Amino acid sequence: MILDKFRVDGKVAVVTGGTKGMGRAIAYALAEAGADIVAVSRKPNPEQEEEILALGKRYLHIPADLTDREQTMAVIPKAVEAMGTVDILVNNAGMVKAVRALECSEEIWDHTVELDMNSAFFLSQAAAKIMKEKGYGKIISVASVLGFQGGYWAISYATAKHGIVGMTKAFSNECSKYGVRVNAVAPSYIETELTGPIMNDPKRYESIKSRTPIGRWGQPDDVAGAVLFLASPASDYVTGVTLPVDGGWLAW
Repeated sequence: MILDKFRVDGKVAVVTGGTKGMGRAIAYALAEAGADIVAVSRKPNPEQEEEILALGKRYLHIPADLTDREQTMAVIPKAVEAMGTVDILVNNAGMVKAVRALECSEEIWDHTVELDMNSAFFLSQAAAKIMKEKGYGKIISVASVLGFQGGYWAISYATAKHGIVGMTKAFSNECSKYGVRVNAVAPSYIETELTGPIMNDPKRYESIKSRTPIGRWGQPDDVAGAVLFLASPASDYVTGVTLPVDGGWLAW
């Protein structure tokens, strides 16, 4: 049955930024579809652990600051040691700092690019080596509509997300022959802690809502559904794609 193709039973999924916002929704969706979960974040979320264990799935939290290269490089080995393998990697961790391009400091630039792009590359590289040996795996990175647009006051973020789009294509070209599918999703404005400052500005909130053809902001579950598709056998013939999850933002 076609719905069976959306199951990920017995798979081990690593989700970065996996304990809150979009990451938490993605982790729960994958667990509900049958995967064991490795959530990577700075702080644990005991409530999330209880939710996923209640589904009968294994759960591991790996504490890591992905702006620290050494900690990033340790994630996949730790996941494999505890769970036996990695079948699905979701590069969701990210941050954005609103700052004018002419005022962007070296610190803001390095911090954003390291978290939003570099960590995704090194985690993907490590996971792909394991997936290659098995002949199967799914890598999904969270890009953004600013991976296609320049945005405003978001120079480091937009640059990193453009990098995710390009990296997804390049990784796919090399890894598809090994059975590893590499894709991305590009959300627009999603109601999470990350977008809190914008949500708390009524004028900007309504402006974005009215600019979105669907007529509302996105929810974490909107992104989770797209990620589940790309993580499941239903998308086995899809690779190198960045799928907008944007309520029509890019079509406007």
